[in-house]
Amino acid sequence: MAKSTRAKSIRSLKRKVTVWLRQGISPQQLALTLALGFAIGCIPVVGIPTVLCALLALTLKLNLPAIQAANYAVMPLQMVLIVPFAHLGGRLFSFGSGHAIKAETLLHTSPLALVSRLGGLAGQALLAWLVIAIPAVALMTVTLTAVLRRIPAAVAADSVD
Repeated sequence: MAKSTRAKSIRSLKRKVTVWLRQGISPQQLALTLALGFAIGCIPVVGIPTVLCALLALTLKLNLPAIQAANYAVMPLQMVLIVPFAHLGGRLFSFGSGHAIKAETLLHTSPLALVSRLGGLAGQALLAWLVIAIPAVALMTVTLTAVLRRIPAAVAADSVD
C-alpha cells in the first residue's frame, strides 16, 4: 500500500513539474526557483520564508507556485536547523557575551534583556544561514538544471526560450 501511495506521489510530482515547465519557464529558471525556495525555506526565523519567497518570485519573475512548493517542502527542516544555525552563528559572529541561554537564566532576566539576547541569537543564526545558503543555492541550481534537462517536457520548454 505504501508503494502505491509513493508511486502516486511521484507521478503527481512529475505532472506538476511538467505543467510548470510548459508554462514557458526554462530548466535553468525552474532550477533557480526551486533552489531559492529550498534555501529560503530554511531561514532560521519562523514566518519569514513564505513572504520572502513570494516577494522574490514576483520581483525576479520566477514561478510562484514552484518557489512556494519548495519552501513548504523544507519547512520541517527549517525547524530542525534553527538551533544549529544559532550555534554556528555564535561561533562565526560573536557580537557580545558568548554565553548560551539557559532555562534558569530565562527565569531571572528582564523581558527587555531577554528580547535583546534572542534578537542577537536570531541575527547570528541569519548570518550563519546566509553563509551557507549562497553556495547551497549555486550548487542546487547547477544540479537541478542538469536533472531537469533530462525531463522531456523541460527539453521542450528549453527549446521554446
